Amino acid sequence: LFFLLDSTQCTSCSEEFWSNPQRDHCEPKNIEFLSFIEPLGISLTTASLFGALLCLIVFGIFIHHRTTPVVRANNSELSFLILLSLKLCFMCSLLFIGHPRLSTCQLRQAAFGISFVLCVSCILVKTMVVLAVFKASKPGGGNSLKWFGVMQQRGTVLFLTLIQAAICTTWLMSSSPTPHKNTQYYKEKITVECVVGSTVGFVVLLGYIGLLAILSFLLAFLARNLPDNFNEAKFITFSMLVFCAVWIAFIPAYINSPGKYADAVEVFAILASSFGLLLALFGPKCYIIILKPEKNNKKALMGRGTPRS
Repeated sequence: LFFLLDSTQCTSCSEEFWSNPQRDHCEPKNIEFLSFIEPLGISLTTASLFGALLCLIVFGIFIHHRTTPVVRANNSELSFLILLSLKLCFMCSLLFIGHPRLSTCQLRQAAFGISFVLCVSCILVKTMVVLAVFKASKPGGGNSLKWFGVMQQRGTVLFLTLIQAAICTTWLMSSSPTPHKNTQYYKEKITVECVVGSTVGFVVLLGYIGLLAILSFLLAFLARNLPDNFNEAKFITFSMLVFCAVWIAFIPAYINSPGKYADAVEVFAILASSFGLLLALFGPKCYIIILKPEKNNKKALMGRGTPRS
């Protein structure tokens, strides 16, 4: 409210304005959102760009050493696809920073959902291939590999990713996220945020990612004690454990975070899970390739000892 001079009446300020300390006119409220120029936004942006750069570095290492046993033994095509999807995950987190607009509100969740499903579906297929190869190594199990050829692997990843794309398309067409000026959090400022539109769509998007992650974890856990070079399942198990733990912790934190802090929590969850997958899946391989090249041979990978120098 503000009072006009020499008047006995007062006039209410609109929701986007508030009365000045002298109570003689209305002033526009400050606009709040997760900005690129504030310390929190700068930290998250730096972490996102660093993660994307790290993916490029690992990609370059794998390309340069693509003929070595460490790279070839762990399904190099799926590994490259995982690196590409992780880079997209890091980059999509930037859509959550900056002034919310209709285009960014719609694109951010779709990009996030499709990027993570692409990544987790590659991990799921890689785990299935590990199990199939081990089964094929046993007597009478030679036919198991025919279901996991290169075309079948690509088709499975594409099919699982298209399901998420269909979920996102349905969500955007029925009740898509939109920018909203919220005046309920604070009296003195307006919080610009993206409302999810359909809560069901958001839950289904996250639930589908969670379903694939849990399935990958269970399969990798069953395969964790496979012998010789099949210990890739141990790294997948650990990576999926980190991934699931981050997103389980994300749900209550996201619900209880107002305004821009909800966006910051989601960005942090995206970055934490992406770094967890990158380090758990590719850290041990890069360690062998760069620091322990004497172990980058078939005998060492098969657990038959270190070759003589």
